[in-house]
Amino acid sequence: MSVRRLDPNQPDSFEFTAENKAWAEGQIKKYPDGRQASAIISLLWRAQKQAGGWLPEPAIRYIADYLDMPHMRAMEVVTFYTMFNLSPVGEHFVQLCGTTPCWLRGSDDLKAVCKKMIGDERQVSSDGKLSWMEVECLGACANAPMVQINDDFYEDLDAENFEKLLTDLKEGRPVKVGPQSDRKGSEPAGQLTSLTKVGGAD
Repeated sequence: MSVRRLDPNQPDSFEFTAENKAWAEGQIKKYPDGRQASAIISLLWRAQKQAGGWLPEPAIRYIADYLDMPHMRAMEVVTFYTMFNLSPVGEHFVQLCGTTPCWLRGSDDLKAVCKKMIGDERQVSSDGKLSWMEVECLGACANAPMVQINDDFYEDLDAENFEKLLTDLKEGRPVKVGPQSDRKGSEPAGQLTSLTKVGGAD
């Protein structure tokens, strides 16, 4: 794993909204007295959501104080788990799977689209709408190649439909989540190749 460092540009402060404070208290109550630090991952994740998809240093310190734990302990968690972004990301943050199944099915073509439409990896587009990074397996190999954008999976991609997807997101048009083909899930493309008979009927 590469060294993960905080972004040099940081906001002055961070504080949960009232809604997020109430949510955080609900998470903390799930753990026994004195074990509130066990809620750190869920609270950091919520802080990242509130901050626009990344974790500024004031947010990390805020969560550590909220859970009455040393700042360094929170920093250890943040720098270990790559789900936490230490630099700003675009409004639509693309995580592009480059592991073997996706690579064999054309993830390099998707990477070329990202470079064309967004720029270099981890770079935020000039309008703030898009950024991207290559990641390891996201667990949707049957629908390769695929990407995760914010919280949603987009599968069965090729250069053409991926470029359209990014364009629609950038311009605020509604998009279809999941397979970008005729499939509704991860069934075989074209037609079923197994379980063609159920209960003796075709």
